[in-house]
Amino acid sequence: MRKTKQLTAIIEREEKGYVSLCPELDIASQGDTIEEARSNLVEALELFFETADPSEVQDRLITEDGRTART
Repeated sequence: MRKTKQLTAIIEREEKGYVSLCPELDIASQGDTIEEARSNLVEALELFFETADPSEVQDRLITEDGRTART
């Protein structure tokens, strides 16, 4: 069974588009529209989870109190 976790997406307007960030994993993407920036971030996160070693996920994952999951 797959585990699910809700992650945050922060999307901000830049000069010529939008930047999207998942602060829990420090993964970012961009797009011309809000929807494209969000979709590209989802794709980047999916690729990260498909290719990252589980220990890398744990090392990068930041908890609600600002600490990494391993501290």
